[in-house]
Amino acid sequence: MDAILDVDRLEVLVLVDNVTDSLSTNPANVIPEWSGLMSGGRMRMISGQNICCAHHGLSLLITAYVGSEKRTLLFDAGPEGATFLRNTGILGVDFAEVGTIVLSHGHWDHAGGLVAAVEAAARARAAAGVDCYVHPGMFAQRATPRPNGELLAHEPVPDPQQLAKAGARVVNTREPQVAGNGAFYVSGEIPRLTSYELGLPGQVRRSADGQSWEPDPLLMDERFIAVHVKGKGQFVFSACSHAGLINVLNHARSVFPDVPLYGVMGGLHLSGITEKIIPQTIADLKTFGLKLLAPGHCTGWRAMSAMAKVFGDELVPSAVGKKYLI
Repeated sequence: MDAILDVDRLEVLVLVDNVTDSLSTNPANVIPEWSGLMSGGRMRMISGQNICCAHHGLSLLITAYVGSEKRTLLFDAGPEGATFLRNTGILGVDFAEVGTIVLSHGHWDHAGGLVAAVEAAARARAAAGVDCYVHPGMFAQRATPRPNGELLAHEPVPDPQQLAKAGARVVNTREPQVAGNGAFYVSGEIPRLTSYELGLPGQVRRSADGQSWEPDPLLMDERFIAVHVKGKGQFVFSACSHAGLINVLNHARSVFPDVPLYGVMGGLHLSGITEKIIPQTIADLKTFGLKLLAPGHCTGWRAMSAMAKVFGDELVPSAVGKKYLI
């Protein structure tokens, strides 16, 4: 893998997340939704119509600045098009700047708004087009077992043909990629090395015959994004961390061993069946010496509470409409 650029600075705007929170205090480099809307002249009255909706899912707009140039990547698109388009309209997203879209993994809460996102970017960019990075393992239907043994099917992920019809140049590969003219590293499949990070136990996917189901706890289609920020180091975006946060960070460090890890943002999936690995995850997380932790989406309140006891001002939880200046 060729080295990626050192970008001068990074802006991250949370378009969709499980939580809305404009009341908690934040460090100077993190702007909550309402403050951002008021300073940008987009909210002159506080009302339900003027603020974003929280929804179970994640979508991040990541903008890297290289000299006078901007490179913008959309990481996931939340659970449905209506929420995605509502929030991007309120936040004033300029889709003409979105040259790259990456789907982190094949789950509905990250892919439900993907067609709407591709259509908006393709329409705004016209001949410039938009690249959409996916993994071939994302498109088999998945399901979650219920306590009674029945399977609860997941909404299918839009397939490459649907994405191409919406206007994307689809890059469907298992291999790592460099996107945004060198500003973003899109990982390949993440090695599973820790003994305790076991993915999503119980999940299944349709077998090749289209009739039966097969175990699928590891979600090998999951990828992360990494950006190298000049003078700071490597910032990692892990949308759901089904691979395990420690596996993600170890792999990011192994790919770029000369670039220190600076921070991580996204869903850490330490909720539900994975709550039992919270102590081990936090113990190992401490060894990385990260300067910024921005967990959200599927992290869960138990993990967030445990992290708050261990990490200080490094912990700045995600919420819809927040902007991080890195």
